[in-house]
Amino acid sequence: MDSQQPYTPFRPEPRDFPGHPMPFSVPEGLRLELSRSRIREGQEDGFDEWIQVLHERYDEALESIPAERAVFEATFRHREADGSMWIYHLSLMGPGTGLDEQLPIGATHAAYSRQVKEPGWEELEPMFMLTPEHLLDAMVHFGATGQPPPKDPAEPSDPTDPAHT
Repeated sequence: MDSQQPYTPFRPEPRDFPGHPMPFSVPEGLRLELSRSRIREGQEDGFDEWIQVLHERYDEALESIPAERAVFEATFRHREADGSMWIYHLSLMGPGTGLDEQLPIGATHAAYSRQVKEPGWEELEPMFMLTPEHLLDAMVHFGATGQPPPKDPAEPSDPTDPAHT
């Protein structure tokens, strides 16, 4: 039996990595990405602080996503068997600008990233995405324009709305 502790290596992609090819189930113009990076040893509290700042400044972060064409973003934390802590970032993006460090929330986000995690990201290969059509249409529209799709005037109004006839 091997008495060595397990070790999870970190192999970030090069900065010019164009991303994995998208599976057929991801609509053209969108990128589905699941990225991970190791949290620097001793920066677990810094990671918690980073996420707390994003929660506290949620509305400000939300205002930045139209330019980024971020349909959604989600962040996860995971402890590996070797005790190392990792950040996982899931996103569905259109062809946007990416993180804008000229915005105060973008600059704060980038500063925490540089402080808390190892440089770079490992990119997991997307294989499949399943989304109901009505949500997919809205996602494609937002990814392309950074705006919600226009409301269809033919849609029935909300029966709880006092203006409903």
